[in-house]
This record gives sequence, structure tokens and C-alpha cells, in this order.
Amino acid sequence: MKPLVSEGIVNPGSSKKAVKYSLAFDGMLPGLAQVFTNPKYINEDNALPEVVMAHVKKEPGHQNIYVLDRGLQSTRTMKAFSENQVTFICRAKENRKFELIQSLIVEGQDMDMGESMLLRDGIVRLYTGIPIANKRGNKHYREELVESTFRLVIVKSKAQEGKEYWLLTNDFSLPAKEIAQAYRRRWDIEVFFRFLKQELNTSHLVSLNKNGLQVMLYMTLITSMLVLIYKKANKQGYKTSKRRFAMEVRDLAIALIVVQCGGEPGLFFKT
Repeated sequence: MKPLVSEGIVNPGSSKKAVKYSLAFDGMLPGLAQVFTNPKYINEDNALPEVVMAHVKKEPGHQNIYVLDRGLQSTRTMKAFSENQVTFICRAKENRKFELIQSLIVEGQDMDMGESMLLRDGIVRLYTGIPIANKRGNKHYREELVESTFRLVIVKSKAQEGKEYWLLTNDFSLPAKEIAQAYRRRWDIEVFFRFLKQELNTSHLVSLNKNGLQVMLYMTLITSMLVLIYKKANKQGYKTSKRRFAMEVRDLAIALIVVQCGGEPGLFFKT
């Protein structure tokens, strides 16, 4: 992004300002968008919880499951989600330190889940870092166990040369296979992001302030919703839907102009 932006995040080693935006996507349509310009939001552990909680407030009594990527690793945030009755599934780092409380795998259970193999399913407690300042004022972190319990599901992919996925959730009722499938569906938002950037030119920002960026983003999302509805109704791909939708809107606009002018479009531009 150009350095003309009035406020933004400056990445280490760069003088250019950038903005960050996060989206909620339900597999069909975007549900919420938020633009961040404060440097503290370069960390996903700060940005993602705000997006999730903003969406929860709009839907009291909801039964959503929020599926998040590896950007969320904070045990304190996961604990806060549980306290606010927010159900989540996120991917943890493969070397995440934990204490096993109870295994949920029963004797004779089939570990084959189709596209993956179940390696572990259990109730765990997670460690978190507690900031401690020494006599010199230097800060270091001491590991402590959080009292809240979570569920750790570890699966090994058959297609990706045995790659392991460590999935953390606060849902203790869903089968492990459904938890793995829910995380696999998270790829839908990556496809949607690519559609926004490549087909709707979201990467080309035309405003220089946060409010303008947010307005532009929401206008793009409104357009994307119309195209996505058209895509689903006509069972087409993203590119084809965008092209045909644009053509039909253009033809409709021309038809309305012709009707408005009584068959003489030249009169439309006369006062």
C-alpha cells in the first residue's frame, strides 16, 4: 500500500503503512468485516477475538461454531470464549504443551475417518505464559496451567504424506470426525478471499483513511454477496458468475434507460 495512508500498521523493516481486515464467512456469504489500523492488531491473537465477539453480540442465543486458523494461539482468549459461551475450533501448533486429563477414545474405536486417521481425542488443560518482571525490569514468561479444560483432536492426513493437524475446541459433544470436517471447511474462506482479491480487486484500495477503507470494503462485500447468490442459483464458478452477472446488470440498465426514454436513449442525457 502507498505510504499516503493517514493511519496504518507499519511492519518491521518497512516504512510503508498497511491495513488489516478480517472477515467472517459462513460458507455461503460474508457475515462481518472489520478493518484494523492499530499496530497491536498485527497479532491475530488481538484481532480475531474482536471480530468473533462483535459477531456474537449481533446474534444472541446463536449456535454458531467459529472455525479459526493458526493465528489464534492464546490460551487466555480460548478461556474467554468458553466463559462467553462461544464455541470454537482452531488449529494449534503441533508442539503445543498440554496436560491430558481424560482420553475420549474408547476401546475398539475405529480410528479411520476416511480422509484422515484419528491419533488422539482427549480433554486437556493448556499452558499459558504469565509475564514476570525481574529486578532489572526485564520481562519474561512463566508457564502456568489454565484451569479451564479444552478438547484436543489430533488427526493425520492420508493425502498430505501423514501431515498432522492439532485441533483445539471447547465442544465436547461432536464426534472427532465432524470436528476435523468442520476445520477442513475453513478452506472455503481462503477461496472466498482469493475471489475478493482477484475478481473484485479488493487489493486495489482507493481511499486513504480508515472510514473510507471500511466503506469500500463493505461495498465490495455487498457486490460479492450478489455474485455469490447468482453463483449458487446458477451452479457456476466464481469467474463465470462474475462475468455473466455484470453482463446481465448492464443489459438491465440499458433496458431501463430505453424504457425511461420512450425508446430514444439520447433523450436520457437531456435536461
